[in-house]
Amino acid sequence: MTEALLAAAAEHGEQGRILAALAFVLVGAKLLGALVERLRQPSVLGELLFGILLGNLALFGGPSLASLQHSETFAILAELGAILLLFEVGLESTPRDMLAVGVPATLVALAGVVTPMALGFLVGMALLPGESWMVHAFLGAMLAATSVGITARVLQDARALRTPSARIILGAAVIDDVLGLVVLAIIAGVIRAAALGETLAPSGIALIVTKALGFLVAAIVAGSYLSPRVFRGALALRAKGVVLALSLGFCFGLAWLAGLAGLAPIVGAFAAGLVLEDVHFKGHVERGETQLHDSLHALSGLLVPVFFVRMGMLVDVESFLRPGVVGFAAVLTLAAMIGKWACGLVTPRGISRITVGVGMMPRGEVGLIFAGIGASLMLDGHAVVGPDTYAAAVFMVVVTTMATPPLLLWSLRRDGARATAPGPA
Repeated sequence: MTEALLAAAAEHGEQGRILAALAFVLVGAKLLGALVERLRQPSVLGELLFGILLGNLALFGGPSLASLQHSETFAILAELGAILLLFEVGLESTPRDMLAVGVPATLVALAGVVTPMALGFLVGMALLPGESWMVHAFLGAMLAATSVGITARVLQDARALRTPSARIILGAAVIDDVLGLVVLAIIAGVIRAAALGETLAPSGIALIVTKALGFLVAAIVAGSYLSPRVFRGALALRAKGVVLALSLGFCFGLAWLAGLAGLAPIVGAFAAGLVLEDVHFKGHVERGETQLHDSLHALSGLLVPVFFVRMGMLVDVESFLRPGVVGFAAVLTLAAMIGKWACGLVTPRGISRITVGVGMMPRGEVGLIFAGIGASLMLDGHAVVGPDTYAAAVFMVVVTTMATPPLLLWSLRRDGARATAPGPA
């Protein structure tokens, strides 16, 4: 049915094929996402599993969707979905939040980046000995990512958002996102230089670090100054949708500038989200404009599932039949979990170390974005993240994402039982 649908649409060219694909992908992803939510798991897992199913239909005697997998238009739509996703992640925080989290959350964030990176590098050295150290470093970078949205949902459902553990987790997650994007920029820059036959000296690496941090700081400082003034001036416009148009223009503009600076566009989108605050367009909302978060739901509801479905389609299930791939995926997942549990070792006294460690564990959409970027980077004629490594990375993302809710609820109940336990007579 899928093949016939796409074949019929293909008679009307690329446009017809993409329209048919969007109709099928959006409905299928939503249905499977709703089913997964009934199992108390995030809908993103359903969208990812739907993509894995579509990408491997040939294994079950179904049609091959290779033309859709390699469609440049479909890839661009998925990339826009990733940009909007990071924009929304940035909107959940502000520069003031980053400054207010203090030393404890900063230490947790540093431990949550350095330890998984080191473990990922060691796993790469042990199980991928024939690959370059740059591949091992990118493997570590994939493990450094954190997706705290799942943790935040569990904390909210458990009415634990105001606990000290929750404040540490959510504060550290903001810093963790920034550090992860900087690490991605550094390693991707080193790999691109190597692909051009250049050896990156320490000064070159320092330049990439400076460029990444400089871009983030400049974008945040300039955006924080310009954003309230632009929105205030836009009050003179009486047209509907001004808030959404200006915000998306700011997001896509910074994403484009990040690309010009040699960084991933998602870095610019994240910076745009950090800068924009509800107070900037308070006047627009008071006169009847829709809140930015609400306005974005329709657009992100269109493009973000396309991103997750395409990421799933890139998974080659046959990879798990090859010797060593399942073992590699299991070791990588274990390293990813232990790396984030290490966050608990630097947690202040009086705060649950287990809760903090488990809360930092899920990789979710951020891990998939990192893996997708690795699959597009080339080194010595092949992808930095090959089919086997990509399949193992998706396995790691799924396991850490599914394991977090039950483990976190167990830890929160354990903390509650300790807090209410009677002291010694």
